Amino acid sequence: MARMTIYPAIDIKGGRCVRLTQGRADQETVYYEHPADVAALFKAAGSAWVHVVDLDGAFAGEPQNLAPVAAIVALGMKVQLGGGMRTRAAVERALASGVSRVVVGTRAAESETFVGELVQAFGAKVAVGIDAKNGRVAVKGWVDTTGTDALGLACRMDQLGVATLIYTDIGTDGMLTGPNLAAQEAMCVAVKAAVIASGGVSRREDVVNLLGVKKRRPNLDGVIVGKAIYEKRVELADLLALAG
Repeated sequence: MARMTIYPAIDIKGGRCVRLTQGRADQETVYYEHPADVAALFKAAGSAWVHVVDLDGAFAGEPQNLAPVAAIVALGMKVQLGGGMRTRAAVERALASGVSRVVVGTRAAESETFVGELVQAFGAKVAVGIDAKNGRVAVKGWVDTTGTDALGLACRMDQLGVATLIYTDIGTDGMLTGPNLAAQEAMCVAVKAAVIASGGVSRREDVVNLLGVKKRRPNLDGVIVGKAIYEKRVELADLLALAG
């Protein structure tokens, strides 16, 4: 069976590594002053990838933390970066800084034309992040929930040729309650694109369960793990061995 990629997560706010509970700016925990320090730990554990979210960018609509991102790239890690990717110029700046894949979220829900143009220009370096609350798409750092159906949006992105979709269930994000397996599997069934699951991983068993989904749905590419690593509920090296 093809391996499932573990994407350890770094959320950057004010240049520091933090976690927000359910995306709320007032529910912030600072874990590291320098994001590159934790990225170095992820690399030492054996991770090739790191998933980075520029939280200031998500709220401001324009990337704000490319300097700490460049410091992570300099470690030799592949970086998947989201947060504020709402213009072509922002995407180009991120890719120029060495990012391997950019994640477009809010703008994807607003403009299929924008996504189509990015896919034409940058191919598989463009991923679309679909963040859903009760099956409906949330945007602008999860501040606004739209009436857009998450699966419907995913299918439209798939038809545009988007290679990777990152599906976050906001209800489980940062809550350490386990991923929404049914929602993730439904997303894999709906599209041909690779799907990265995000939200809720709290223990080793959650990754085992996602591997079970992958057996049925080979396009489940990977899983983003954040708070569970920081709270020492899982060991990254163990998850990498399990999924690899």
